[in-house]
Formats: sequence, structure tokens, C-alpha cells
Amino acid sequence: MAVDTSGFGAYDIRGIYPGNINQELAYRIGRVFPELFNADKVAIGHDIRLSGPTISDALARGLTEAGCDVYDIGQCGTEMIYFATGFKKLDGGIMITASHNPKDYNGMKFVRKGSRPIGSDTGLFSIRDAIADESRDWSHKVATGTVYKIDIMEDYIKRLLSYVDPAKLKPLKVVINTGNGAAGPIINEIEKYLPFEIVKVHNDTNGFFPNGVPNPILEENRDATAKAVIESGAACGIAFDGDFDRCFLFDEKGGFIEGYYMVGFLAQAFLSKNPGAKIIYEPRMIWNTVEIVENMGGEAVMSRSGHAFIKAKMRNVNAIYGGEMSAHHYFRDFYYCDSGMIPWLLVLELLSQTDKTLSQLMEDRIAKFPISGEINTKVKDTEQVKAILQKLEEVYGSTGEVMKVDGFGVNYPDWRFNVRGSNTEPLIRLNVETRGNKDLLKQKTDELLGVIRG
Repeated sequence: MAVDTSGFGAYDIRGIYPGNINQELAYRIGRVFPELFNADKVAIGHDIRLSGPTISDALARGLTEAGCDVYDIGQCGTEMIYFATGFKKLDGGIMITASHNPKDYNGMKFVRKGSRPIGSDTGLFSIRDAIADESRDWSHKVATGTVYKIDIMEDYIKRLLSYVDPAKLKPLKVVINTGNGAAGPIINEIEKYLPFEIVKVHNDTNGFFPNGVPNPILEENRDATAKAVIESGAACGIAFDGDFDRCFLFDEKGGFIEGYYMVGFLAQAFLSKNPGAKIIYEPRMIWNTVEIVENMGGEAVMSRSGHAFIKAKMRNVNAIYGGEMSAHHYFRDFYYCDSGMIPWLLVLELLSQTDKTLSQLMEDRIAKFPISGEINTKVKDTEQVKAILQKLEEVYGSTGEVMKVDGFGVNYPDWRFNVRGSNTEPLIRLNVETRGNKDLLKQKTDELLGVIRG
């Protein structure tokens, strides 16, 4: 039986169940993963999607028939697989999830020993090619592996709580919207150790997604959180995506806080406890983060966007924290992996130590460095992306300081921009920021969109 490998992307596998994501695909991945990554012990888990347990069983069967022991943590979030792999010193981890995609989707994310990411250039396409090999004898079974059902919740919660000082936390009221995703059980457990009054929204896990796809980056999915914050008089709101590797913040007025400003906020949290530490940032938007880091005596280090690049750069320079405007935040003491649970704890610790509201803490930074937000334009293919980047270079390449760390960008004294192709979708992405000039921001954003879409 042939398998469909069209779901393999730059960072993970995603597709529709049971079309190109199904039991046969999962079984074959299990069969080849141990030999490709020299793995004898592998963690597996799944989010709340209805197809998760079925895919997990097929994956475990493939792994054990390849002679690998399986450490099954059951329903979980992606970061819990990262934690289990690192904490238990396993040889790899496989998370069954499609993150914020619609309910009929599923997929997988992979890490090797040390929770190091597996992407297209570090083994993911090797998996793709191996499972498509019909000359392989798939009926041959080693059948020596064992499945162990393990519970890592207590150790995982301890690691999360290690990022804050409980004595410094105030009994703040907080809205948390888990979107019926995998974060619900974690919130139920961690609240036992925190002084916060948590107002829960859509907290029951439900793979039917009765309140919509858990993807707070979509504006239409923010209303429930914002409304609950305003009605309850909460200090802030937190919303998660399906596998909770990202969290999104709302201020006490229900206002959505762009992920870019959160990077600077979290850099401040780490540098207040770790003077002189290195902080990783990405080239899409930079001025706010760099200024905060430098003012606090830290060292700002640029990395190309994308989790594989940021994690590698963090290891290379021993950075304590790295952040992306996409709301992915990475932590050295969490095996250099991204977590959606650690950021909101750090934010609430900072809020507990000030008399200012979250909107007051953010408004100065937003006014100082206003941004366009990421503006996406659909493209046909990578060739069109190349043509647009070349056109931008012809127009702007000789007028300012050119940056080609990721895509194409130019810095000017009072404004800057970055344009890059998406690694996962047929889109080209524009980001613009200025030094305190909203009128210039609109003018230059419109001007650039004219070049991109013209």
C-alpha cells in the first residue's frame, strides 16, 4: 500500500485525516525512525484531535516492530514531548498534532536526542523518502520493543514553576482561553500552585472544536477572550492554540498584544534575573527588542526566523531566551525549545511587581516603535517570491542599509522593513516599523505593498 507524502513540509507533517495522514503513514514512520536517528527509546503523544489515539497506536506499533521502546505520555501539548524527550534522556520524540489547523487535519512534529528539532534539512525528508520506499520489506518485524505508559505531569509542572518565584506573585485575576485544546488539563493542574484567580474560557478539551479552531492569531477568534477580560475585570487574558506551543496576550482592556512586543517584554524578564545574558531576536522586527536588551546590559543576537534556526543559534551562543513575533518563545533551560506555558507565567510575575497595568507597560513601547503587523500576500510559487524580492532590491537596495539575513530588508534612520517568503505557505510576508511615526508607517507600508502587489 503506497503512502502519500505530500504532507511533509519544512518543519513538520500536516494533512487531512485519513487522506494523506493515516495509520499506514504513522506505522511506516515508526518503522524507519529508529534506524534513521539511532533511537532505542522514543516519546510519543497526541493533542485532542479525534484521530490522535488511532494514529498514536499505529505509530507505536511501527516503533516497537522496529525494536524501539515507546514512552507514551498520552494526550499532551507539543512542548510536553520536548520536555519528556529531554528530561527522560530519550533518543527522540514524536508529537501527533496539526496545531491550529481545522479539526479534520492531523500531523506530526519530530525531535531527536536532546530535543533537537528535525526539519527538512535535518532528517525530515529522509523520513519522507524512507517511508515511500516500496522495495522495503514492510512485513519484516523485529518486534522487540515495549510500550510504557508514563505520566510526566508532575515533573513538567515543576519545570514550568521554576521560571517564577511564587513568593513574588500577587492574587491577580486572569482570563485563560484554551480554545477546547490540549492546554485545559495543564491549566487545571498548574492553578493549584498559583495564587491567581483564573477565569476559564472554553477549557474543556474537545476535538470537535465547538467554539472554532483554536488559533488566536486570527482576529475573529479573539473576541471570546477579550470579552471575558472586560466583563471579569481581569488584569490580562491569555489564549492558546491547539497544542499550546504558543500563547497570546490581551491587556486589561481586552486589547490584543502583538507577539513582537512580547519578545522585548520577556527579554526584560530574563535580563532582570540574569544580567548580561544573550537574547535571540529575528530580523522581521528588531528595534524594540534590541533597545530593551541593550538598555538592560544584555547582548542581542540576531537569528534567521524559524524554530530550527533560532534553536541552533541559541545553542551556539548559549542564549537564555529567544523570541519570534509569531508568538514562539524559546528557553535555554527548557532544552532550548519553545513553550506556550512559560511566557504567561513570566508576564504575570512582572505584573505582580509593578503598579502599572499591562496596557500601561506596553503603550510606551508600542508608541516608540509602531509596527504594521505581518501583512501577507498570496503568491503562486517560490519563483514569484524571488521575483518580488529582486524587484524590491532594485527599488530600495541602494537607498539604505540592506539586510539579507532572512528575505530582504532595508534599515533607514527612522523606518525599516523586511520582506520574506513563508516556509510553510504560498505567501510573501511584509513587516514595517518606524521610530515613533505612525503616519510614516502607513505611508511606507502602502508604498511597499504597491511594489509587492503591483
